[in-house]
Amino acid sequence: MTMREETLAGAPGGRAEPVQRPPAEVRYAEELAALRADDRDPRPPGWELSLRAARRFIIGDADTGIGRKFVGNPSLVDRALVTLATSRGLMLVGEPGTAKSLLSELIAAAVSGDSTLTVQGGAATTEDQIKYGWNYALLVAEGPSPRSLVPAPMLRGMAEGRLVRFEEITRCPLEVQDSLLSLLSERVVAIPELTGPDGMVFARQGFNVIATANTRDRGVNEMSAALKRRFNFETVFPIPDLDTELALVEAEVTTLLRRSGVEPPPDRDVLEVLVGTFRELRAGAGEKGGAGSDRPSAVMSTAEAVSVAHAVGVRGWFLRGEPGSAADVVACLAGTAAKDSPEDLARLRRYLEQQVPRRRGPQWKALHDARHLLAD
Repeated sequence: MTMREETLAGAPGGRAEPVQRPPAEVRYAEELAALRADDRDPRPPGWELSLRAARRFIIGDADTGIGRKFVGNPSLVDRALVTLATSRGLMLVGEPGTAKSLLSELIAAAVSGDSTLTVQGGAATTEDQIKYGWNYALLVAEGPSPRSLVPAPMLRGMAEGRLVRFEEITRCPLEVQDSLLSLLSERVVAIPELTGPDGMVFARQGFNVIATANTRDRGVNEMSAALKRRFNFETVFPIPDLDTELALVEAEVTTLLRRSGVEPPPDRDVLEVLVGTFRELRAGAGEKGGAGSDRPSAVMSTAEAVSVAHAVGVRGWFLRGEPGSAADVVACLAGTAAKDSPEDLARLRRYLEQQVPRRRGPQWKALHDARHLLAD
């Protein structure tokens, strides 16, 4: 699908507007259509693809021209799909930036053809945003009725037999989390304001829940033991090797830069320095006393590396008309490395001053030479 096709119809004045990030079922519509057309394997009830076809969509299949979308252990994808084909929900946990949300989006697109039934967890999330609310103008005028009911993602997912994504579930208050208990065990939502058949919504085949939680949020709103029993837990780990992470960052940044109007592709050497810097900072390689003990408290994830690389390309192109340089990397790093603690900025300075000179190559030298550009 081209960028011109990735538009929203019905914009003000009837003019189509570009979509910054179309959902997975739009970005990969052609691949999904091809998989559905060729899928001859048995499908779980309510699924649009078989487990094998969904797996090929997520981890790729060179023989059929399906690109790899999730860089991770294929067995994790297998276990996730099997879980969702049962009556248990799926909980994806891991460090921030390990593509938990991307994986949940891809699975929902493959299984249900719709990844937009999403609850974004947070301190202000309410039960109404999970199950249902009301159109209060109609409620006052007509009283409780199916017409005045406003279904939230969970109610829609149950009624339509689709997967629902619950992002950052541990950011929600405990009483909001526990509103899922009866929903996941009994597979029904009671609407006491309505009478008769309209007062109960039973889950259709294909409904299930994919939740995500960051390990750094443990202790914020720890899930109850009862709710944990309704989920199978799977841990999403960071990308283990440099080459794989570098290839992923390059692919993602190339797409983002194109959408941002940046003409030249990212400089491969600059990306290698950037990804190498992130990996060494994750390992805590900036302290005199040795690696591991000077790890920044900020999340130096692959997702953050993509964000910084995007900013580097935008900075280089729109300010100087060229791809970003190692100096741009230094200028853009502070916003990532100094989010949580002022001490992280000092850790980054130590890394640039003490560790970077040990690396060989002109881009590493340029990174060291530009250390004075690090914001105070």
